Amino acid sequence: MLLIQETSPQPGAAVPPAIAATHPGIGDHPPMDSNGQGVDLRIEGVAKRYGATVALDNVDLHIAAGELVALLGPSGSGKTTLLRVIAGLLQADGGCVRFGDIDATQLSLRERNVGFVFQQYALFRHMTVAENIAFGLRSRPRRRRPDRATIRRRVDELLALIQLPEHGSRYPEQLSGGQKQRVALARALAIDPTVLLLDEPFGALDAKVRVELRRWLRRLHDQTGQTTVFVTHDQDEALELADRVVVLRDGRIEQAGTPREIYDAPATAYVFDFIGRASVIDGHVANGVFAAEGQAASFDAAGIADGPARLYLRPHDALPAPPGEGLETRVVSVQHHAGRITLELSLPGQPRNLELDLVAAPDADAPAPGDAIGVHVLRHRVYPA
Repeated sequence: MLLIQETSPQPGAAVPPAIAATHPGIGDHPPMDSNGQGVDLRIEGVAKRYGATVALDNVDLHIAAGELVALLGPSGSGKTTLLRVIAGLLQADGGCVRFGDIDATQLSLRERNVGFVFQQYALFRHMTVAENIAFGLRSRPRRRRPDRATIRRRVDELLALIQLPEHGSRYPEQLSGGQKQRVALARALAIDPTVLLLDEPFGALDAKVRVELRRWLRRLHDQTGQTTVFVTHDQDEALELADRVVVLRDGRIEQAGTPREIYDAPATAYVFDFIGRASVIDGHVANGVFAAEGQAASFDAAGIADGPARLYLRPHDALPAPPGEGLETRVVSVQHHAGRITLELSLPGQPRNLELDLVAAPDADAPAPGDAIGVHVLRHRVYPA
């Protein structure tokens, strides 16, 4: 991950690229101006290789002005590479990036005027909160630098926006992790960026603070209308926060859609298995019907070609039934969680166990390991094996 050097650049000195990414306007070239509004972002046929490794494979993606989009995928899927290509921190091997009507492919990261927020905050420790927020504006060449009163008003506006109006005179070490990340976001917004880019912005925070901060970020986005792209490997984060989720795999877009589309209607088996918890049953499809060997129950598989296939279901999309009804299973283990009980079930002839979630009622008797139970499947999807 790129880290911002925690030193203040000297007059006339070269500006490290990471600092320029977070504080556009440093340098002699005028940056693109969004006028505080979100811009339309188009990625067209973008490719990037590292030797024989394909990081991005002709990616096409349209992000509408004011949209908040999550790039989601495992390590090595290409999500951070795509973010850095958008920023201008990496040069693509092919394709182009458009901000509105402008082809930004050949523009430097300074000229693109992006706001970039990193996982580790990258605040200047020797500067106050207010000075950190103002840094990008104060570092502009004199002919484009706002006057002191304008900068002060902008900083005050942003301190109010991030709900830290009384913290301007404090230093970063006097803030909590969540407060530091709010300041980093304010610093990125201070320059009215063309797009706001966030690289796993909550990764350094504990679980409770992550939940609180992502809900705050959603409200902040709704207030500002800024075109925002953020990288995450946290599925809950992406599904809760984003207008659309883009699932990447091996440098390609596996599926792009609303959180509900991604979760309820996965386009591929990979997306179903990657998003949320999934149970998988091997079987065959014949004449639009799926069946597993040794099981009397069968399931609709309309539109799936005859042959080997897999049935996918969520742990909450099935109900327990008396033995002999639905799928025939046997309890392997019983796991108690807050508000639910999860049964791990074995199916004859299946290499993977099935998970079934039950509501944890105070006086209800849960099945015990070794018990035979049936399972009624309420919702499922079938994909070719």
